[in-house]
Amino acid sequence: MEQFTYDVTMFKENFENDFTYINGFMRNVHRFASRPALTCPIKEKTWTYADLNKDVNQLAHALLEDGVEHNEVVMYQLLNSPEFVFCYLAPQKIAAINCMINFKLSPGETAFLLDDSKPAVYVYDAEVKEMAVQALEMAGHKPRRVIMVDFTGTVEAPEGHVTFVDYVNGKSEENPAVNRPKHIYEEVTRLYTSGTTGRAKGVPLNNVNEILSAHDVAMHFPLSSMDKTMNMTPWFHRGGIHSGGPNPTLYVGGEVVILRNFTPRAALESVDKYGITFLVGVPAVLKMLYNAQQKNPTDLSNLKGIVTMGAPLEKADCIKFQETLTPNIFNGYGTSEAFWNTFLRPHDLPEMSGTSGRSCTDDDVAVVKVYPDRKGEPDDFVAKDSQEVGEIIVKATGKSAYAYVNNEEASKRVFYKGWIYIGDMGTWDEEEFITVVGRKNDMIVSSGENIHPIQVEETLNQHPKVEESVVVGVPDDVRGEVVVAYVIKKDPSLTPYELNKYCLDSPMLANYKVPRYYRFIEELPYTATGKKKHYVMRKQGIKDRELGLLERGTSRGQSEKVQ
Repeated sequence: MEQFTYDVTMFKENFENDFTYINGFMRNVHRFASRPALTCPIKEKTWTYADLNKDVNQLAHALLEDGVEHNEVVMYQLLNSPEFVFCYLAPQKIAAINCMINFKLSPGETAFLLDDSKPAVYVYDAEVKEMAVQALEMAGHKPRRVIMVDFTGTVEAPEGHVTFVDYVNGKSEENPAVNRPKHIYEEVTRLYTSGTTGRAKGVPLNNVNEILSAHDVAMHFPLSSMDKTMNMTPWFHRGGIHSGGPNPTLYVGGEVVILRNFTPRAALESVDKYGITFLVGVPAVLKMLYNAQQKNPTDLSNLKGIVTMGAPLEKADCIKFQETLTPNIFNGYGTSEAFWNTFLRPHDLPEMSGTSGRSCTDDDVAVVKVYPDRKGEPDDFVAKDSQEVGEIIVKATGKSAYAYVNNEEASKRVFYKGWIYIGDMGTWDEEEFITVVGRKNDMIVSSGENIHPIQVEETLNQHPKVEESVVVGVPDDVRGEVVVAYVIKKDPSLTPYELNKYCLDSPMLANYKVPRYYRFIEELPYTATGKKKHYVMRKQGIKDRELGLLERGTSRGQSEKVQ
C-alpha cells in the first residue's frame, strides 16, 4: 500500500468528488449572482448568473421527471443559443452526460450518432427540423423524449415531439436535490469528431478535462471574470465550447455573448455594443472581419484580443489583422480529443506565423518518425531542423480522457503511452515550434469543418454513372480549403450538375461536405498496395484551379469553369 507523509483522506475525498465543473459554475451563481452571465443579442435579453441558474434548474427538473438517470445521455443538436447553454449545464446537475452534436449533419450521420450514444433525450433546433425527423426515422434507437427548440416561436413541433418552452414550463427554479455519485473521472460531456474513415468517434470529457480546459484558456488569453467573449464558430466542437465559449467563460465568471449566425458586421458591431473583450474564430472568419472593418470601421477598442484556430495563420494575413483589428492575435492548434495543444501568443506574431506554435503550458508536443508497420515511439524524434517531416504527437494529461466511447479499436490506434497520435505530419525547430505540412489521413478542413475524403468518395462512387473517384482539398482564400472531386465516368453522359445534385440529395452527406468543384479524368494514381495517392491529386487540384480546369456543378446543362 502506498505510503504518504501526511493523511490524504480529506484531500482525496474533496478532490475526487467535489472538483467538478458544475461546482465551479455554482460558485459563480452565489458570488456573482447579479452579474451578467449570458446575453442573446437577437432576443435582446441578458441572464445574470442567478437568472441562468434558474433556467438551468427548470431543465434539470424536467429531465429528472422524465427519469433521466446517472450517466444517461442528453443529446442536443443546436445552433448557438441560450438553450445550448441550458443543455450543457443541466445534465451535469443531475450527473447525466451532455452530448453536443453538429447541427450541419445529414439525417444518416445524425442517425448514426443516435444509435452510437443512445440518448435518453434528444434536443434539436427547429432550423434543422426536417433533418432531425428523418434521422429519428432512420435510427434504430428511439429516445424516450424528443424536444424541439424553436428560437423564433413560430414553428410547430412534429407529432410526438414537445417544444422546449412547453417542456420546462412550470418546472421548479430551485437547485435539484439529487444525491448521485459524482467523481472527477466521470464523463460529463461528450462530443464527436470524425475518424479517417469518416465514421464519427465519441470523445468523452470528464470533470478534470472540463475544468483544466477552462484553466487553459484562463492562462493563455488570459481570461477573467471581467471579460466578455464571443466565439463566432458553432459551439458543438471543442474549439467552440472551450475556446472562449461557454465552458471557460462561465467557469471564471465572465459573460458569454451569443452569435447565432455569423456575419462579419454583426460580430464587429457586437464588440462595440456589448463591450466584448475576446473574439474567437477560424482564419477565414478573420479575413471577413478584416474586409468588413476596412469598408466600414467599427470601434474595436474594447478588444483585448482575437483568438483563431483550425488552420495556420499566414504572415501577411497576420500583419493585416494586427494593424486593422487588434495587435493581440492568438493562434491555437489542437484536436477534438485534447483541445488545443500548441499556441502562438501575440509576442510570437507575426514572426512565427505559419507555424502552429509551441506546446501549451501543461502540454507536451513532439514530432516522431513514421514507420510503415508501427508507431514511432514517443522519444523517436525527427531532427529539430524544420526540415525532417514526422508525425505530430501531443500529450495533454489534463484535457483528454485518452479514449473514445464505443470504439476500442480507434482508442488503441490513436492513444499510446500517454500520447495522442493525431495523424498530422509536420516539422519542428530547436525551440520546438511546430509546423504542420499535411495530414496523414488526408482530412480536408473547410471553413473550420473537418471533411474526410473517404466518406465523400463513398457517396460519389454509389452514383450509377461513376466508375471511381478521389476527393481532395484545394487551398481557398475564404474557406481555407475547398472540396474537389476527380471522377472517372462509367457513363459518358455524366455531368457535374448531376453529381452535385446527387450529393446534395444524399442523406449520408452533410451539405458542407459536398464537392464545390469537379473534374472528369481517365485514371487515378495508386500506390503499389492499391491506395489512392491523395497528395498527388491535391497537387493536381491546385494546378487545375489555377488553369481554370475545375468545374462547378451548379448550372444545369453547362457547368461553370472556375478561373
